[in-house]
Amino acid sequence: MSVRVRIAPSPTGNLHIGTARTAVFNWLYARHHNGTFILRIEDTDLERSRPEFTQNILDGLQWLGLQWDEGPIFQSDRLDLYRPKIQELLDKGLAYRAYETPAELDAMRESQKTKGEAPRYNNGHRHLTPEQQAAYEAEGRTAVIRFKIDDDREIVWHDLVRGEISWKGRDLGGDMVIARAASQQDIGQPLYNFVVVVDDIDMAITHVIRGEDHIGNTPKQILLYEALGAKVPEFGHTPLILNQQGAKLSKRDGVTSISDFQQMGYIAPALANYMTLLGWTPPDATQEIFTLPEAATQFGFERVNKAGAKFDWDKLNWLNSQYLHHVPVPELTDLLLPYWHAAGYAFDPTGDRPWLEQTTALISQSLARLDDCVAMTRYLFVPEVGFSEDALKKLKQDGSKEIVQAIAAALPTVESLTEETSQALIKQVAQALGRKEGQLKPILRVALTGETKGPDLIQSWLLLHHHGWDTTRLQTAIDATQA
Repeated sequence: MSVRVRIAPSPTGNLHIGTARTAVFNWLYARHHNGTFILRIEDTDLERSRPEFTQNILDGLQWLGLQWDEGPIFQSDRLDLYRPKIQELLDKGLAYRAYETPAELDAMRESQKTKGEAPRYNNGHRHLTPEQQAAYEAEGRTAVIRFKIDDDREIVWHDLVRGEISWKGRDLGGDMVIARAASQQDIGQPLYNFVVVVDDIDMAITHVIRGEDHIGNTPKQILLYEALGAKVPEFGHTPLILNQQGAKLSKRDGVTSISDFQQMGYIAPALANYMTLLGWTPPDATQEIFTLPEAATQFGFERVNKAGAKFDWDKLNWLNSQYLHHVPVPELTDLLLPYWHAAGYAFDPTGDRPWLEQTTALISQSLARLDDCVAMTRYLFVPEVGFSEDALKKLKQDGSKEIVQAIAAALPTVESLTEETSQALIKQVAQALGRKEGQLKPILRVALTGETKGPDLIQSWLLLHHHGWDTTRLQTAIDATQA
């Protein structure tokens, strides 16, 4: 059997981390078995679907490296496929038109609630006569089409993740709506549970891999597969992604869409790598860094966890840093430019390119996210910086002013400031003041950067000297010691 799987997002919002993780698992399973990965856009919710969300989904999957083999296929283009299938169920007596008004359905649910019963449709219109249907039509009522569910039926399947699962027909809420706004002359608008099944049959999907929040849909869909005379695919329900409190990750937790992660400075290989670990454990549990193709060679549902996967920001940041530390400086510079530009830093992308690459090299091993570059390098992009509280304290220590003045006085005597000449200058000043070089460098850092900690001091000095800002900074520091 050739494996055929699908990812089927709804374009009612941006690509969510949970949907993306499901896409990763589908892609891994397809690649592991040399199968087919299909992209289907489930846009039957015409009121909420937006083209910009569709584009966001396409862009996000491609950015992550999850290239699909077939698609994108849009459900909105396939209404002519769904409606004959609904008619087939009507003709077989497996579905029917029901005409209850919203008020009547509300009253039914309220009555059940009063009696302490679970809310469900009472199948009241399952056996309407043609005359009764005609009377409701004459009243101007709009029908829904309901699929008959046998309360005594037990639906059982072997889940790839959770093992055997069984569901009683009586627990499915009564006969299921599969289309709305129907009449004797029109099938109406087909709904999610039905069109998903028809699509999966038409696309010969062999394995339905999705989040555990879809488990409740599975028994209904199995009944529809059977009613349409189709083979039921295998199902695998993956664990939800949870926040640190153990609740489902949601917008309340801040960033949840792939485009948000991208804007924050996570790179695609790292985020994709992290998502493979959200619910799956590789055979070598100590292995944490791998590409998607590498993970595909090892992927299987026997190592997918049943329990929810907690989202760990520290782990993601660490993984991202490992990838960033191996990105070549020219490529990393290209990735950082948009963040520097967005911060309002002034530079010439072409003329300043050597300087920009030197700046990148200075911070490359300290980055956890791309956007870290903004705070790390601010002192290199602006002519003047203030002093942090700790920096100001260090400047006002006895002897600090003398050190800064001595360095400022010696700097003009250096013909060309390089790594060697700057080190020599510090040594020269230290000897003249009877100090150790290690006593000068912390004061020089504060004077040049406004901070007590930061990237390599000498490289920072050279980058500031490129703009001629080091002389100004030294004088500002001298002034600050007197304030």
